[in-house]
Amino acid sequence: MGEIKNPKMSKKRKSSRHVKSHSSKRLSQSNKNDEKYSQVENMALGFFYTADAPLSFAQLYSNFSQARYSEDDIRAALDTLLQAGLIVKDSKNHYKLHKNTSLYEGTLTLHPKGFGFVSVTKSPVNRPLKRDPFISPGQMGEAHHGDTVLIRVFRIRADDRPESSVVKVLVPGTNRIGGIFRTEGRNRLVYPDDRRFPFTVRIKDADGLQPKNGDAVIAQFDRATGAANFLPGKIIEILGAADDVDSQMRLVIEQFNLPWQFSDEIIAETAGLDESFMPEQDREDLRTTNHITIDGESAQDFDDAICVIKTRNGFRLFVSIADVSHFVAPGSAIDREAYNRGTSVYFPGRVIPMLPEKLSNNLCSLVPGEDRFTVSAILDFDRLGTLLAKRFSRSIICSRQRFTYTTVQKILIDKDPVLRKEHKAFLTGLKWAEELATALQDRRKKRGSIDFNLVEAEFTLAKSGKIESISRAERNFAHQIIEEFMLAANEAVAEFFTRQQIPAIYRVHEPPELIKAEEFFDFIKTLGLPVAPFVNTPAWFAGVLEKCKETKYEYIINNLLLRSMQQAQYSANNVGHFGLAATDYTHFTSPIRRYPDLIVHRQLLQLLQKSPPRKLSLTEAAEFLSARERTAVMAERDMNDRLKIGYMQHRIGETFEAIISGVTENALYVEIQDMCISGSIPAELLGDDYFLYDKKNYRLFGEISAKTYQIGDLVQVTVVDVDILSKKILFALAPTFMQ
Repeated sequence: MGEIKNPKMSKKRKSSRHVKSHSSKRLSQSNKNDEKYSQVENMALGFFYTADAPLSFAQLYSNFSQARYSEDDIRAALDTLLQAGLIVKDSKNHYKLHKNTSLYEGTLTLHPKGFGFVSVTKSPVNRPLKRDPFISPGQMGEAHHGDTVLIRVFRIRADDRPESSVVKVLVPGTNRIGGIFRTEGRNRLVYPDDRRFPFTVRIKDADGLQPKNGDAVIAQFDRATGAANFLPGKIIEILGAADDVDSQMRLVIEQFNLPWQFSDEIIAETAGLDESFMPEQDREDLRTTNHITIDGESAQDFDDAICVIKTRNGFRLFVSIADVSHFVAPGSAIDREAYNRGTSVYFPGRVIPMLPEKLSNNLCSLVPGEDRFTVSAILDFDRLGTLLAKRFSRSIICSRQRFTYTTVQKILIDKDPVLRKEHKAFLTGLKWAEELATALQDRRKKRGSIDFNLVEAEFTLAKSGKIESISRAERNFAHQIIEEFMLAANEAVAEFFTRQQIPAIYRVHEPPELIKAEEFFDFIKTLGLPVAPFVNTPAWFAGVLEKCKETKYEYIINNLLLRSMQQAQYSANNVGHFGLAATDYTHFTSPIRRYPDLIVHRQLLQLLQKSPPRKLSLTEAAEFLSARERTAVMAERDMNDRLKIGYMQHRIGETFEAIISGVTENALYVEIQDMCISGSIPAELLGDDYFLYDKKNYRLFGEISAKTYQIGDLVQVTVVDVDILSKKILFALAPTFMQ
């Protein structure tokens, strides 16, 4: 059963001479890695890893029975591994892994150029990695994109990037791909949509299906047979026209192996859930409070409600979150699937939910006028936003009103008389919410929290499913109200865990790598912005963002700084949150769409009820769920890129204003800010000139025209070409701009 649903719904010189670099510095290729182990040695490591007990030589030799290796080969491999300290031999002459051997499990993601990275899901005890391990083509073994692999880390580079080799394929990845069907002579071929698969599927069997030339299809292939560039296979599903939004969505699902259907077992389990909301003895009744929800116009799952009361000392804030743990029992079919998904995945006009719709849009959704079970954080603040007291409880609420961000903005900021009259009963509470959110925001900024001003694209879909328009997503003060309250609740829960000294999952964000931070500072200096001397603290970065506000560099600096930062992730080791300048932080406020939040709810309730903690490896869960989040983010970004490419394909020849976001020897990189659409302008399309590359100042300088093109400059660009397969857009400077 499908479970994708509407969401919270002139003359030219040769190009090789167009640019001359001021610098002749080139990076030399590293020498061939001498850390590579032979296939037999890696196979042995894999056998030891999966063995339940130490192995004798005879037992190990039997595992090699299909590999055609001699005893001498295997004994030589064992000697090498013993000398390297990767395995040990006990008194019975049995072999096992050394406890300090750096073996990790994870999912392999290949790059079209042949190298790859592993998203780690299981690490040795107390040996987490800061970054995804890199694997060179020569260290790949027989692994394919998407395989679950066992890797050995043999070096950590200065930038904290681990270098590793594939020891064993633990679980083969998919044997199916999404792609574009083509008929070429007598050959019927499927070209993988995902360029990380370095082969073409030659169709032997269409199973009665008749795809049209150019259709998007799903094909199954045999990875054990065929030539390196061609694998035999068959078509198992026709998705439709390749430029159709739904076809593109299914291609994304295939590319990222996203679970999008719920099994019959889960559907049956969901149907049997108790739908009554009778108040329970140990559940605090908060139905008399004026809880409201504030979400986007198309939202259908409301997992947070808020209420603000003015007190003698300041404010009392109620943040009540859907009690998903009441309906989803640990170990149930729903729970196992939710953990496997890790998070909901949001596409324009669609969502792949973490939970079945009956839960996400009904039983766990805080719809107005209906009793719903919640977990509440009740927080007292003074007038300046200092937290005075906090408590947490299982609760029951009844949301009084469903507001949208737009409506709240019009009431509080625009003072819309019609809306203020219509919602007169909520004006006081909304005003208090505005006052408290302002105080919390001011306090957070004073401690050095980094507030990015990032532009996001908003897609408008026609009824046909085609992209009607792409615009800049609006973000107003109403968004900030909810953001501040959710941040406050998340911090309060994390502080509670820390104070109680119990194991917990935290949302952590480590400081940026020093080399990246210094490169960012060097870039800022070239722009002439009056910034303080570099210090690797949140406050310094926040200060830079403040200095660049309302300058032509604001857009560029915000995006460049984001890329300079490390990714936030989940961890059982609380190292704080650099971006928020917070000592303690977790995710508590979205259990409908994030599994880590559900874990946090269960931990919190166990603590409140003084019940024994659930047996769960928080370190393993944090690693796995961080990986699932990264996959979801990549899928969402890829889908957005596809839709942008499809949209621009019909606008070849049109002209747009863009900002220069990058400069290299060979090209300018530009972005249409209002649509978050990026592309490149090759140097040969910059006019009849020689261009010098000024690397230090991030600019190109025309020897003849004396024209300069620098990061942050606004230019007029014309769409020249759109490549759907590579997802790249080629621009040229508009003729009128070059005059």
